[in-house]
Amino acid sequence: MKTITKFPREIIEFADMGIVMPDGCRLSARVWMPRDAEQNPVPVILEHLPYRKRDGTTGRDNLTHAYFAGHGYACIRLDMRGNGDSEGLMEDEYTDQEWQDACDAIAWAAAQPWCNGNAGMIGISWGGFNGLQVAALQPPALKAVITLCSTDDRYADDIHYKGGLLLNENMGWGGTMLSYSSRPGDPALVGDKWREQWLDRLENEPFLPAVWLRHQSRDAYWKRGSVCENYSAIKAAVLAVGGWGDAYKNTVARLVENLDAPVKGIVGPWVHKYPHFAVPNPAIGFLQEALRWWDRWLKGIDTGVEHDPAMRIYVMDSEPPRDWYLERQGRWIAEQQWPSPNITTTRLALGGQGHLAEAAALDAPVEINSPQDCGMDGGEYCAIWLGPELPGDQRVDDQKSACFDSAPLDAPLDVVGGPVIRLKLAADRRRAMVAVRLCDVQPDGASTRITYGVLNLCHRNGHEFPENVVPGETMEIAFRLDDIAYRVLPGNRLRVAISSTYWPLVWPSPEEVTLTLHEGAIELPVRPSGEGDEWTFEEPEAASPWVVETLRPDSNSRTVERDAATGKVALRIIDDFGEMRDAGHGLAVGEIARELWTIDPADPLSAQGEAHWTQTLSRGDWSIRTEAFTAMRSDAKNFHLTGRIEAFEGDALIFERDFDETIPRGHI
Repeated sequence: MKTITKFPREIIEFADMGIVMPDGCRLSARVWMPRDAEQNPVPVILEHLPYRKRDGTTGRDNLTHAYFAGHGYACIRLDMRGNGDSEGLMEDEYTDQEWQDACDAIAWAAAQPWCNGNAGMIGISWGGFNGLQVAALQPPALKAVITLCSTDDRYADDIHYKGGLLLNENMGWGGTMLSYSSRPGDPALVGDKWREQWLDRLENEPFLPAVWLRHQSRDAYWKRGSVCENYSAIKAAVLAVGGWGDAYKNTVARLVENLDAPVKGIVGPWVHKYPHFAVPNPAIGFLQEALRWWDRWLKGIDTGVEHDPAMRIYVMDSEPPRDWYLERQGRWIAEQQWPSPNITTTRLALGGQGHLAEAAALDAPVEINSPQDCGMDGGEYCAIWLGPELPGDQRVDDQKSACFDSAPLDAPLDVVGGPVIRLKLAADRRRAMVAVRLCDVQPDGASTRITYGVLNLCHRNGHEFPENVVPGETMEIAFRLDDIAYRVLPGNRLRVAISSTYWPLVWPSPEEVTLTLHEGAIELPVRPSGEGDEWTFEEPEAASPWVVETLRPDSNSRTVERDAATGKVALRIIDDFGEMRDAGHGLAVGEIARELWTIDPADPLSAQGEAHWTQTLSRGDWSIRTEAFTAMRSDAKNFHLTGRIEAFEGDALIFERDFDETIPRGHI
């Protein structure tokens, strides 16, 4: 990535610009803008997050917001109410208060003498969500949004539920937020009230895993803030960006298909990161693309973005399976329309003796009774921490599934979009699930997961009103696997692998389940293969990086342990983000995250998850530390969640708080 140090406009930065909300709550913003903005006003770009501008998102903020400012924008990186250096308390994600604060911040900024009255919002993940949600509220100054790795559907396509099944990321990310929001503001900015504000924050911090688990179907809680409920409410121009290595890969195509406002989509090979520094490579000149978007919609400059393809998509080449890639070979394609007339459907049926072919058919029912640890090679639901988080070789999981293989391909096959699986099956229990993986089998037998999907069979008729399975009754189901763009090479085989469990991605059914498969087919979205890029991006560039002193290097590990005595299988994850000191203001920050997921392959009720985060902040002889613990287990009727926060000033424990929640299982 090229570092740019000289810009068209000289930049001035404010570490703590206060924006006071109508109720008197002061929110803290880090702001970059041209030094001459009052003489030559500029549009404003808002990023509104709970992830701490002072020591959390600082690295990417330095690269991104200073770059925009140097090209004539005022960039506001706003700490959300109850987080970082802002006052107030946070109750949940995507609250009315969060949205109102964003609207009020936009209105405040648009009225400043250094602003030309136009505003945009940018964000990845949480900030990508609320950019769309705020756009749906139509604040007058908001003219454009750039949303990355986000969703339009909070129930079906976030970290809580997938296919009506409980994602273990619901507890995992809930534990992350318990830790993230447990820290105080920086005394150098907040002043002497930091300790009182911190204790108030700790006393009122929500236990979010339990909040989210109380809503196990697609009820009003999830519909609120899901912009798919009314796409037409969004009038601002939207540039949507995603990555095939990320959990939020499906949203881009839906936004491009459904928004009435100007909209374009870009999907690369990346994990949950901004694409000017994301991996796997190739990274792109994302900031240059963003400037084209901002310049057109916030400055009225003709940059030609209206004439860009509707979708620019990276088609990844077939590669042997690895749990981490630094680079993915492939090519960029460009579709002027979306859905594209260039993409047609190829139907392959599930056949006897494990065959997969256009004219295949099952010659006898197939029973599927997967052990509870099927899915251990599925990787993280949302690859984000740059460790070994991607799905590895699928052969072990394939052995625990019913597999259907095609003949070796005689030509390349480009799958572009979301395959649809159609099955006729029965289950022997009232609550059951099915997981389907589409894999690329190499000539040596290695199995790469192309894409996957899961479905709670109680949600076979929809996510809003689940109903029990009738044991033994044949059901006709259909669901879409995650979007993907992937080339299968000649000589490789396609594999459809079907299992009755998928741990630790989703929580298991309360009883061991046997599925009986009577018929099935997969519908593949296929685009004609070609060679060479159909679109070329500029090389990535950014402003100067964050200058830090490394006090402890970072490291990541992911290990599977099998206890020969008990039979239990454990996935142990340690993400040590290291410790570093800001070279400017001297604040040192350290983080360590640990997760443990255990299960007995013969007992679904043995499933347990635990998370433990450590956070440290220090400067000179001042230091604080928080320990945040979260755990979950279940019986046949209830989920049991516990949590604990410990806060230390120096070595002294000054605050402790416990959570203990029992929540009835719905149709999960």
